[in-house]
Formats: sequence, C-alpha cells, structure tokens
Amino acid sequence: MLLASLLQAFYGICSERLLLEQLNYNLLFRWFVGLSPDDPIWHPTTFTTNRERLLNEQVMGRFLDKLMGAPEVKPLLSNEHFSVDGTLLQAWASHASLERIDG
Repeated sequence: MLLASLLQAFYGICSERLLLEQLNYNLLFRWFVGLSPDDPIWHPTTFTTNRERLLNEQVMGRFLDKLMGAPEVKPLLSNEHFSVDGTLLQAWASHASLERIDG
C-alpha cells in the first residue's frame, strides 16, 4: 500500500478509487506494487481505512529512508530541482493537523 501511495503521488491520481482502477488494468502499476496480473486488488474502503495507519510519520519515514538509501535509487536523486503537485498535498493534509495562525 505504501508503494501504491507513491504511485498516486507520482502520477497525480486524485483519489484512491482512481488509483485502484489503475491497479486493476495497468500491468506496470501492478508490477510496481508487487501484484501479479491475476492477484485481486484491494477494496477501496480497505485502502482508505489503512492509509492513515500506513502514512503516519514513523512508518513513512522509515519507508522513505530505506527507499532513498537503496543503491538503485541513489543515481536517480539530484539536489537541482524538485516539483510537487500542491493540490494533491493539500488534499492529503489532515484537518486534525491544521492549526490557526492567528492564535
């Protein structure tokens, strides 16, 4: 599910349902997340329910540290430029984590 979340961010897929639809027929996405062509995909509610648990700071931090430390990934990294679709980040922001800036 963490790899599926990366696909969602990389390709700007705006919802879990659309992501799972892509996983249903896109063999490259299936390969990336470790599913064979015959494996069933996750149910959308299962994915949504587990997203909060999987994307907490400890799990995602360890996952990203391991990913960025992989020898295959290091040559692909650069300090020159990085861009992110801000609308997707806004959609993922938890309302519980928001704080008023005016006190």
